[in-house]
Amino acid sequence: MNAIRNFLRHSTPGRIGLALTSVLVVAALAAPWLAPYNPIAQNLSVRLAAPSSAHWMGTDQLGRDILSRLLFGARVSMLVSISVVLGAGLIGLSIGSIAGYFGGWFDRLVNVVLINAFLSFPGILLAIAFAAFLGPGLGKVILALVITGWAGYARLARAQILQAKEMEYVLAARSLGASNARILLRHLLPNILQPVLVQATIAMAGAILAESTLSFLGVGVLAPMPSWGAMLNDARSHLFDAPHLVIFPALAVMTAVLAFNLLGDALRDWLDPRMRAYLIVTTLAR
Repeated sequence: MNAIRNFLRHSTPGRIGLALTSVLVVAALAAPWLAPYNPIAQNLSVRLAAPSSAHWMGTDQLGRDILSRLLFGARVSMLVSISVVLGAGLIGLSIGSIAGYFGGWFDRLVNVVLINAFLSFPGILLAIAFAAFLGPGLGKVILALVITGWAGYARLARAQILQAKEMEYVLAARSLGASNARILLRHLLPNILQPVLVQATIAMAGAILAESTLSFLGVGVLAPMPSWGAMLNDARSHLFDAPHLVIFPALAVMTAVLAFNLLGDALRDWLDPRMRAYLIVTTLAR
């Protein structure tokens, strides 16, 4: 707890990122209680209504409340980001750690063939290709993003393991008869989690943006489930006569991406001892 308090005290981007992330989490978890209307209920009599006291963010082309759809869309975005980061992180961490620790032909296969093959293509294009092949749907979007996102974690884990496995504590554990599995699980993995945590935090922003992109292109979440990207797609034809249809979903995507990027950058700076010392000195000098 002291480390978290120190981190928040000395890092302004960290405080902002954590505050925005907390708002997103609360909105996602409490959406059924915070939403003033059913997000999929249609009311054509108030279609394209401007923001008012009855509908704080207006209504869309089918008379659905924008605020309610944004709150439930936050649930979709948070579910996708957490699932993708956990899935891709576990797969990439496992493959990269094994490749870096044992080396040999498996390391060459993973590093030269698999990782380079996946990282040589733009991630969003690969995600679109897999999503189009698998078909639309929430689960398939998560699967497509996991397939395209594991390589970055694998490369990071491999590089960290290659450096850490030559440290003295690993040599001491090996000389005492520790098995390879014990060295990996008990000694190496806990010591490489810091950079992985930073990458995972920033990757959550990428996952939210990727899900919004896939939904915008029609290969993501299926209607009538609210999704920020699908809301932007629906608003294209009403950009000038009802700009609130574009403004509020775009602000939601921007806020979510900004929150996780700020939090990830702040964590990266705080976990770097030299940068952490600089932040502390700068704060004390004010």
